[in-house]
This record gives sequence, C-alpha cells and structure tokens, in this order.
Amino acid sequence: MKVDGTIDKYKARLVIQGFKQKEGIDFIDTYAPVARISTVRLLLALAAIHNLVIHQMDVKTVFLNGDLDEEIYMKQPKGFVMPGNEHKVCKLKKSLYGLKQAPKQWHQKFDDVVLSNGFALNQADECVYSKFDTSGKGFLICLYVDDMLIFGTDVEEVNKNKKFLSSSFEMKDLGEAVVILGIRIKQGNNGFSISQSHYIEKILKKFNFENCSPISTPIDPSLKLLPNKGSPVSQLEYSRAIGCLMYAMVGTRPGIAYDVGRLSRYTSNPSSHHWQAVSRVFKY
Repeated sequence: MKVDGTIDKYKARLVIQGFKQKEGIDFIDTYAPVARISTVRLLLALAAIHNLVIHQMDVKTVFLNGDLDEEIYMKQPKGFVMPGNEHKVCKLKKSLYGLKQAPKQWHQKFDDVVLSNGFALNQADECVYSKFDTSGKGFLICLYVDDMLIFGTDVEEVNKNKKFLSSSFEMKDLGEAVVILGIRIKQGNNGFSISQSHYIEKILKKFNFENCSPISTPIDPSLKLLPNKGSPVSQLEYSRAIGCLMYAMVGTRPGIAYDVGRLSRYTSNPSSHHWQAVSRVFKY
C-alpha cells in the first residue's frame, strides 16, 4: 500500500504454518527489536541541525534472509509436490515467512553483516547503526524491519552505504526519504517537516469525524474526568480510539499527549462523558 492508501502492487508469498511450531523444539527465542518512533524523530532533528542527507531503502523479501538456528522440516506445499517424492518433506535451509523466529533471525543476520563491517550499534536503540571516519564523514542507518532510513554527511557517503547494503542484501532504492511508518517527511532548505495527514484523515473517517468542525484545543480545560458509575459505552471502540490517537501522538502530534494520557485511564470502563472528551480530541 502507498501512503495515500492506494494499492502499490500485488504480492503472493509461500508462508509456513508457524502456528504449529512448538516452543523449545521448533523455536527458542522470537524477540526482534524495531526502531522507536521517538528515535526516528530524534534522528530527523539531528539531520536538520547537522544538514545531513536522508535517503531510504527497502529490503526485498526480508524474512528470507535469516539463517536458522533450529532444524525445521515442513510438508511440501500444495502445487509444488515433487512427483515420485510425495512422501518426503522439506528441510528448511533458510528462514521463511510465517516462522515465529523469522523476525529475530533477520535482525540477527543484519546485525552480523553491518557490525562485521565496522558499524557501531547505538546503545539507546538496537536498530540504529553508525559508521564515521576520523574526519567526521559517515552515515547512520535506522532500521524498522525491512524499511531503513540512511543519514549521511553528504550524498557520496549515502551512496557508499547503499552500495554496501545492496552487495549484502537484495535492496530497493527509494531515493530521498519521503515516508516512513506512515510519517511523511518533507525536506526543505531550512530543515524537515513531518506530518501524518493521511493517517489522521483515515482515523477521522474510521470514527465518523471526517466532516466535523475543527476546534482550537484538544480538551476543555475546566473538564473534570471521573470514574464511570453508570452504563459504559463500548470498551472496544473506546480502546481503539485511544490507540489510534496514541499513534498520532507519538508520531507527530505531541500536543495531545497529556489529554490522551488522561483519557486512557478509563479504557476499562468508559462512559459517554469520556467518549465526548475523546471526540473533542479527534475534532482538534
């Protein structure tokens, strides 16, 4: 999908039935970190301060890159059974989409490749890698599963990094960074601006606020929020609304953080009073 919600291209993948895996036999650990949105914002701020070049790349069929630590077998997939060998099964040589450990194995593979080539791992975020020479020239990589932002001191450094990554993985070069995690990046002469206009329009439509009249403040300053002692509104719908607002909050709208934080305290038993307050945040 493109950032505007339209279809970019169609894909078909062979996916293993990872839900049949047994912990301790077919997998041990599944943890794989991803870059925090706060990290992305911080790096964009540093890029503006130090006038860095920002490009973007995408790893093709990312989960096929991982090497397996466990010995895993699977049935031959329908439509691809070898004649005369119907009774045999496949032994996986590499990771496959659907495996519970696929994200972990991919991140481990990426770690091994970049760290063995002189990159340093950031201690605050395990998905940020840097490589600078003594003159201060170099680049940073910010990885979110298969999407990555590349920050360089100049275009030459960025291209050098792209060449290295393309020699190690099958990559798609997206050029100058435009959108990451649904956040649109606009590069100007004096820095960068970020927005989630498409995402915000999407959630306004989802909760039937697309034709609402905008207001200037996210919440009534005189409002007192109290626990619900009457009939609750839909807890599921209220939780969904809070979750959608939180993604905008951590991405590009920190101004609603305090109010969303207050309203999130009542997700277990929301009232119509709480829902009215949530509605006001949407209108804001």
